[in-house]
Amino acid sequence: MEVIDFHSHVLPGIDDGSRNIETSIEMLRLSRNAGVDRMIATPHFYADEDRIEHFLEKREHAYQSLIEAVRTENISDTPQLLLGAEVAFFDGIGDADKVDRLTIQGTELLLLEMPFRTWTDEDLLQVKKLIHERQLRIIIAHLERFMKISGNKPYIKKLMELPVTIQINAESLSDWKQGGMLIRMFQKRQAHILGSDCHGVHHRPPNLMEGRQRLEKKAGADILAEIDAYGCQLLGLR
Repeated sequence: MEVIDFHSHVLPGIDDGSRNIETSIEMLRLSRNAGVDRMIATPHFYADEDRIEHFLEKREHAYQSLIEAVRTENISDTPQLLLGAEVAFFDGIGDADKVDRLTIQGTELLLLEMPFRTWTDEDLLQVKKLIHERQLRIIIAHLERFMKISGNKPYIKKLMELPVTIQINAESLSDWKQGGMLIRMFQKRQAHILGSDCHGVHHRPPNLMEGRQRLEKKAGADILAEIDAYGCQLLGLR
């Protein structure tokens, strides 16, 4: 089984994550040294700021520039990168043209960032459309952030009743307010995968291993094995 970081902003110069190639390379090194086998590069996509085609062009350019730098510096041992996107929820996303092109490379998985406000019935309807009409497999990015928003509790309950995968940020497992609850969610199989949501080397660095160690200490190694097996299943790995 592989250790997979499902949420990262490792591509250089495309969003508020890595600012340059040097930072991206160091993020890859830190991740690999910590035992990460694969990283999903998930730069932010905002429909009100960019077109899907333009975003994909920028993402490919950032990816190719990073891969070329890794080759030039003869760096042989880095996590394998898969391309994806952290897609910010927008009105009408369930009917949006070409939204399927934002899925994680080689899959029908869409990392979806829900809105940072109290959700509505229409928001959940749009998620249902993505699942049932567009036939996408939805990963909800860092669900714990939306738990802090007033009025969201009933909507989060409804969301979790849908066939979605719940991604939690590794650093949140050490949060003194939420950490215990999030660990219990993994124990109850209400949360499924981890992401570092790394943005740099010094600010929001790759920290997947810290979260895994915290989870193992509090819930046992079997939880990590389940996370890894489920992650590999999502990506179609054996």
